[in-house]
Amino acid sequence: MEIKNRELHRVAVTAIIHKEGKYLVTKRSPHKKSFPNKWTVPGGGMEVEDYINSPVSTKAGHWYYAIEKTLRREVKEEVNLEISKPKYLLDLAFVAPDGTPSIVLSYYADYVSGEIKLDGDSTEYKWITAEEAKSIDLIEGIDEEIEMADKIIKNKK
Repeated sequence: MEIKNRELHRVAVTAIIHKEGKYLVTKRSPHKKSFPNKWTVPGGGMEVEDYINSPVSTKAGHWYYAIEKTLRREVKEEVNLEISKPKYLLDLAFVAPDGTPSIVLSYYADYVSGEIKLDGDSTEYKWITAEEAKSIDLIEGIDEEIEMADKIIKNKK
């Protein structure tokens, strides 16, 4: 496999959104290049615009909370929801079929407000339990991430 650039990575973020013991999943459109018609959780790629036009956070010209800002933007764009402060769950590295090294940062958060409106990249949504996640056609690993988040959330209550 040819890797385009061994130093640069595409950064993506995902949100396992929790509401009343259930988790939001969406079904990817059939036109998506990666994982068409598979179920997943909201998320997407980081863009320079997520921070570049914001006031800097440090004297050196850096931005704090850029990942959180990306995650909140993606959740709002994809499903029209507001979430609580995201909490880090795990990270995943892989090389995409086109040779792009990629990092996915997975977070979990509580639903805060909003009515679900899908953005066109997804065709359906549903709220499922961690147990139900094992029986639907999720992108590989998402069911385990939901289960991990579920255990953390249940242990905090």
